[in-house]
Parts: sequence; C-alpha cells; structure tokens
Amino acid sequence: MTEAGAAELAVVIVNYDTGDYLERCLASIRRHRGDAVIDVVVVDNASSDGSHTRAVTAHPWARLVENPSNVYLSPAWNQGARATSAPYLLFLNPDTEWWKGTLSDLLRVAHTHPRAGIVGPLVRDPDGRVFASGRTFPSVVNAVGHAFISPFSRENRFTRRYELEGWDRKSEREVDWVSGCCMLMPRDAFDRMGGFDEGFPLYAEELDMATRLRDDGWHVLFSPEVEILHEIGVSTPPARWTSLMHSRSVYRYYRKHRAAGVRRLTLPFAWAALRLRAEVAWLRGRFPGR
Repeated sequence: MTEAGAAELAVVIVNYDTGDYLERCLASIRRHRGDAVIDVVVVDNASSDGSHTRAVTAHPWARLVENPSNVYLSPAWNQGARATSAPYLLFLNPDTEWWKGTLSDLLRVAHTHPRAGIVGPLVRDPDGRVFASGRTFPSVVNAVGHAFISPFSRENRFTRRYELEGWDRKSEREVDWVSGCCMLMPRDAFDRMGGFDEGFPLYAEELDMATRLRDDGWHVLFSPEVEILHEIGVSTPPARWTSLMHSRSVYRYYRKHRAAGVRRLTLPFAWAALRLRAEVAWLRGRFPGR
C-alpha cells in the first residue's frame, strides 16, 4: 500500500458489526488495487463483534479509527475523509467486494471525466444480478407511486421510470445519482460541498450529495468499467426503526431540495405519506438497504 500522505486515493470504509464482511472487503481491495497508490481508513462505530480489529489485524496496511459510540454513516464518512489528504476519496461499504476491474480503473474513469463529482461502478447483488444503481431524481408523482407500490411489487411504471428501465447498464452514462455503497469523489468536489450533510445520518446522504453537486455544476457518472458485489443491509438490521429513519431522511431531502415555494404546503402530506410508507414497508418485510 503506501504512507497516507503519498496516496492518490483514500478508501474510506465505515464499519459496524459486519462480521467477516469487512475482512473480505479489505482482502478484495488488496487483490484489485491495480497500480493505485492508496490509503485505506476504516472508521468503526463501536462494533461489539470484533469485526474491525480482526480485519485490520489481518490487513495491517489499513488504518483504524475507533469511535466510542455509533455516530452513523455520514458523520463517520466525513471523519474518515478528514483523516486523509488524498486527492480522490472512495466511500465504500464494508459489505462490498470488488468483482471486475481495479481501483486504478475507477480512478482512470475519474481522470477522464474531471467534472464528475461522483463516479459509481456497476453494482451486482450477491447472486450476480445487476442492481439498478444509476437512477433519476424522480418527479413527485413518480416518487409517490414508487414509494407506495414498490413494497408490494417493483413491476410498476413508477419504479421502472425511476430505475431507468430499458438501460442494461453496460454503457457509461451520466445519471442523477448512484448507490452510496461505492462512490468515488474528487477531493475538490467533496470539500466544495463541505462533505456529507450530517443531517442525513444513514439514508439519502448520497442523494443529497448528488443534488448539491448538480446544483454546483458537477455531474454524476455511472461506469461499467468496474463491477462490485454488494450484500446490502449487513450493518442495518431489518427493523422498524430503520424504516422510520429512512422515511425521516427522505422527508428531509424533499423539504431541503424539492419543496420550494408553493410546494411548502405539501410538507405535512409528505411527512404523513412517508411515515405511512415506512409502516407499510416494515409490515411487508421490505427494509431499506444500506
């Protein structure tokens, strides 16, 4: 690996009780580093399962930052970013593994697109199916339709529009936002945004970041040059509180970015609708992934 100050790329991983996933993630980074000079920072949110110490003991080139309590995702990502000075930042979930390509390949894509504030790879589910990373900012109508119908079936016109149906994700494309499980950002873009908004502690932080970048003249790029596997939900157990936290974050995003002017009148409805959606999703066993 390298000394922290010499790295071109810092990989920031936030860990919380991930069992063996973090160790597999670090092993995958080592295998798929390419020729990139990297600094790996693991920020642990007071895990009780020893996953952080086992993983870093097995891979001592990774640096460990230990928090005394669980500060959730956005604050810990910002904390990890502050611990390194690398000009590129890769925010990576601990339940991911590199599948195709290298960190060098993803950096190369970023170098080719200097106005890409975020570059995201192709994401696969553990069974190899392509996950619909790379989506639109939905209209209010599509957002409501997707929110209430997708807990029962994703085969509906609102979800299909939101997930850009018809695109096989074999081509590079500018999109509105990508999955937060793997996001490469130039340090300049990250710093200009002031980091992640910590008012989104666990959900919608990537959506908020992508929106602020777009408003500042950057864009978000999806690239199939690199592929990763993502387990989804390892650090966020299927529970009612995760559904409620997700609804609060989506409401905050709507209030912050989509409810200007006369749309402020819709905020009470949006709050009630999102709370209802969270309860329906919980009862249906459809929990927000992370």
